[in-house]
Amino acid sequence: MNRYLRYSIPLVILAAIASVFAWGLRGGYDPREIPSPLIGKSIPTFSLPSLEEPDTLISEKDLLGKVYLLNVWATWCVSCRAEHHTLVQLARRGKVDIVGVNWKDERNKADLWLKQLGNPYIVNIFDEKGRTAIDLGVYGAPETFLVDRKGVIRYKHPGPVTKKLIDETLLPLVEQLKSEG
Repeated sequence: MNRYLRYSIPLVILAAIASVFAWGLRGGYDPREIPSPLIGKSIPTFSLPSLEEPDTLISEKDLLGKVYLLNVWATWCVSCRAEHHTLVQLARRGKVDIVGVNWKDERNKADLWLKQLGNPYIVNIFDEKGRTAIDLGVYGAPETFLVDRKGVIRYKHPGPVTKKLIDETLLPLVEQLKSEG
């Protein structure tokens, strides 16, 4: 009896590990998807200067009443450059406002970036020290949040925004949130 128990325990453990690996391989786990504890909660409180107008402070209260995307970006971020054209195209469509959070960057580099590549943002918040990004749970740029009219975060996407993400996920959610009144 003792001999059977000695061999069956490692087999049970091996079977459990194999089933977890099989689940992951079948698409049950996406390592890029990190859930945000802020989904369903109000956007964190902040008061930061505008990138374009340093004497103008912007707070989360200034953004209430509209559905918008909050896009965390920086000039040093390679993926931000990759997504930028897509954001410019989205802004031209006029379906949703995009608010930028320029994260741990240099103001003059960010201004030059927007002049050269286009500015998809209705406003850019200059988060020089990165405190607001930390409060948002940002772990790397770019990250994009969908915020409803009441200032509640409804969706988060880490990584570059793509046309497919916009058409299949973001715009349908935007329309849903706009119809909720």
